[in-house]
Amino acid sequence: MKAATFILSIFLALCTATSADAEVPLKKIIDPHGGRIYYGQITGQTTQAGAMASILRSIHENWGDEPQVGKFFRVRNTNSIAAFLTGVSHPLGDMQMAGLVIVSQVAPDRVEAALLVDNVQHFGGNINTMLGELFQEWHPVAAADGTSVGVSAVSDETAGGTTASGNGTADGAAANAAVAPLHRFTLPDGSASAMMPDGWQVTPASGGGTIFFQGPNREMVTLGFTMRPFNTNDPRVLRTRQQFAGRRNTVYGQALYYPYGQDLAKTFVDLIQMTRAKHGLPPAISQISSQTNLSAPSGWRRIYIQGQVDAQDGVGPRENNTIVTCAPPGPVGGFMIFADESSVPVRLADQERETVLAMLSSYSVNQQVVSAQASAIAAPEIARIHEIGRRAAAQAASAHAAADAHNAAVERHWDAMDKQSQSFSNYLLDQSVITDNNGNHATVWNGTADAMVRNNPSRYEYVNTLNLRKGVDY
Repeated sequence: MKAATFILSIFLALCTATSADAEVPLKKIIDPHGGRIYYGQITGQTTQAGAMASILRSIHENWGDEPQVGKFFRVRNTNSIAAFLTGVSHPLGDMQMAGLVIVSQVAPDRVEAALLVDNVQHFGGNINTMLGELFQEWHPVAAADGTSVGVSAVSDETAGGTTASGNGTADGAAANAAVAPLHRFTLPDGSASAMMPDGWQVTPASGGGTIFFQGPNREMVTLGFTMRPFNTNDPRVLRTRQQFAGRRNTVYGQALYYPYGQDLAKTFVDLIQMTRAKHGLPPAISQISSQTNLSAPSGWRRIYIQGQVDAQDGVGPRENNTIVTCAPPGPVGGFMIFADESSVPVRLADQERETVLAMLSSYSVNQQVVSAQASAIAAPEIARIHEIGRRAAAQAASAHAAADAHNAAVERHWDAMDKQSQSFSNYLLDQSVITDNNGNHATVWNGTADAMVRNNPSRYEYVNTLNLRKGVDY
């Protein structure tokens, strides 16, 4: 109920936006599987763009995190637009959320909207049921034949993007394009989890926060895939590369080298081609149809790439949807590339697009486990480095101690020589060093020194050579 109350506050804020109109209360549907559905008029907004922007802005303000919004699509035969979104709700303990926003222009001065939201782990499996429940009660528009409208996405090239159709549930005329039933898979090591459809498999290479899914028709979804190229714009990297050139059995000899700061989509494609080449695979034929900048932490970059790729593995072209994140270079010149990617044979793309996108949005990584695993993997090498450091430090300490002892002996020898030299100089100049009972030293003529010490022995005395003060007497 905490999540439901929180999401409701978003829509209440929207309905009470600056407007002279009377507030129109929203209606709420509680899905038995845990999702929440809200719908009604967005008071104060008269356009779809204004209503959508207002909703997303309010979600951002309430979650404390900017929602990541997918491609907007038009609901076929209607004036409605929709978009999927994901984000993190900080007030709900950094809960990963997913949702769908639908905005409909029902009159020139009236806009209605619906929000379907759930925990990202459950959203993919609940979306069809939630849509069915929504359209049983919400009828903002009607299709040309008078039936109500749903939003199971299908391709509509003439609309310039993804659109939607249906008959009031997610199992309407475009039922084959709806999200397939999903269940959550968690890696045995507990490092990551994601939703997967029945009939799909997880490859043995998965682990350490990375999941490789394979579908029954050679579909592929890769989550948490990482690459660590070295930045060739860094002079240190160039020197290292030259040093290890031809030594393939070393980490640096096997590494990827690429200039940081280039176009991120091109960088990703080039690094994939380089990786394939290192494993003896033929070049993939890639075509990028679009790339969209996404929000990312300060200093990082993130984009959403859409396109096709032919891996020359007998399957033919696949439709690709990829989210690529790039971290800035580290202290030794390497930078990290993170990728979440779906790859579906083109002949199945319309049917499975929403399913694989739901899989992408459901990915959740346990960074604590991943960090612990990385530390365990690195521990032997770190221990070896520390042992080398300890020995080196011990050797250095011993060497420093010997050097210090030697330097101290030399310093004492030089100091004694300086004192003897000063005493001899005083003898030649007919001078002596005396001190008073306050410890003050002075170098005076021998006659003066003799008179002072003889007339006031309780106050003055001679200073011998060993007690001369450096910086005062010599």
